[in-house]
Amino acid sequence: MSLHIFPVHFKQDVRPEDNIVDMLISSNQCGIEDNDVIVVSQKIVSKQEGRVINLETVIPSELSIGIASAYDKDPKLVEVILTESKQIVRMEHGVIIVKTKHDFVCANAGVDQSNVDGNFVTLLPINPDSSAKVIQQEIRKKTGKRVAIIISDTFGRPFRLGQTDNAIGVAGIEPILNYEGKPDTFGKILNVTATAIVDELCSAAELVMEKTKKCPMAIIKNYNYVSKDDKISTLIRSESDDLFK
Repeated sequence: MSLHIFPVHFKQDVRPEDNIVDMLISSNQCGIEDNDVIVVSQKIVSKQEGRVINLETVIPSELSIGIASAYDKDPKLVEVILTESKQIVRMEHGVIIVKTKHDFVCANAGVDQSNVDGNFVTLLPINPDSSAKVIQQEIRKKTGKRVAIIISDTFGRPFRLGQTDNAIGVAGIEPILNYEGKPDTFGKILNVTATAIVDELCSAAELVMEKTKKCPMAIIKNYNYVSKDDKISTLIRSESDDLFK
């Protein structure tokens, strides 16, 4: 069976008073079926949840002013980044890598100025797993269909150029497909192979969502996943297992 990925284009920007599921249903051309995987851009979730800040209202601290001066950044933006962070991992070449309050390691704590008006920035959802669960339950209520939800965001990679979309929140899907203890095609037992399927689904969906097409959602059909109430923390490597810090 072939995997199919359908883009969902929105005619208008998302606002706090909007209902994302209503917009999905009205914009979707392929229908929603049981066991679909729906990938949702973090940006529209953040906008709908009011996770948007006008930088003009931000008062930077002395620390933010110092970092901004050293790294050629807006001190107000730096202040927002620090507020959304629990730890600075590295600062170099004008890039600020942090650990967010969700334990994601990424540039600028996920604070983003793209696809938002004026001098505003979006922040990551406070609890992306809960956001995904709300969308899943709303779809179930309005369509009767059982689906999996993945909230995606774009992250850089430490050892490769280019960015890819990764999962930052999940509902109704097991994030990792673990092959440990299973034989490969030559009968050898696999010891460490585990596929981060929710990240791979996000990256696949991004190929049709792109960044400039007003396409903040994609529906993936015919993917045989394990339905499970799990959390994105399943994918986060523990401090004791991190070999690069």
